[in-house]
Amino acid sequence: MATDTVIQREAPEIEAYKLGLMEQAKTLTSAPPSVALPDVTSQGATALQQQAFDDAANVGVGAYQNYLTPASTMITAAGLAPTQAMIQQYMNPYQQAVQDEISRSFNVQRNQAANQAVQGGAFGGSRAAVTQAEIGRNEAQALAQSQAQNFLQAQQAAQNQLGRALEAGTRLGGLGELAQGMDLKGLGIMSQLGEQQRALLQAQDEAARQTAQQQIFEPYQRLGFYSDILRGAPSSQIQTVMSSAPQPSLLNQVLGAGIGGLSLYGAANKAFG
Repeated sequence: MATDTVIQREAPEIEAYKLGLMEQAKTLTSAPPSVALPDVTSQGATALQQQAFDDAANVGVGAYQNYLTPASTMITAAGLAPTQAMIQQYMNPYQQAVQDEISRSFNVQRNQAANQAVQGGAFGGSRAAVTQAEIGRNEAQALAQSQAQNFLQAQQAAQNQLGRALEAGTRLGGLGELAQGMDLKGLGIMSQLGEQQRALLQAQDEAARQTAQQQIFEPYQRLGFYSDILRGAPSSQIQTVMSSAPQPSLLNQVLGAGIGGLSLYGAANKAFG
């Protein structure tokens, strides 16, 4: 019984393309890349950021001690009662003249009262003494009132001084705080600008890395593109059919030859017998 063998294969030109593609892929993947893969880099702090870091260490309480120390002294002193020395400096420098004038006016009263008593014939009497005593009490009261008024005015002036010192200390402390806040704000802006610079440099590094990586993998992409084209090519397979008959065994061949010889021998005897 005959046997048929069917062999399917690509058309020779397609098969040659695929074999060439496989050879290129083998060669490409067997060798290391022409250049080393680029490293992933990280940009550090920029000059602006580093300057902001360095300056931030100096923007503290110590940097504004020239404001805070006198401000604290003023505020502390303003919280106390006026001292005698502070009051004394506001005492009326003409207070003695005022007192002398008061005493002079009461001396005039005394003289007038004495003259009236002499004219009335009551000089040295009890009534005159009462009058003189009353004038003395009034004089003492006037002098005391004048001294007290002078003291109260000086005390109020000293208290006003403390109030001005408190206000000045508060403003001075506020100036220190304002200066510190402005410096911190400036450092923040400087740090933000530095971060924008760092991000720009990082983006440039990443673009360069991706470009180098793309150049390395470009041959592989071309092979993949070529492979996709071959994979999508229409089928162009050919078939080869080969037939073969079974070969007789050696025993069958011998038996066949023997039987054939006997038949020829019998036919000859009949013909010449």
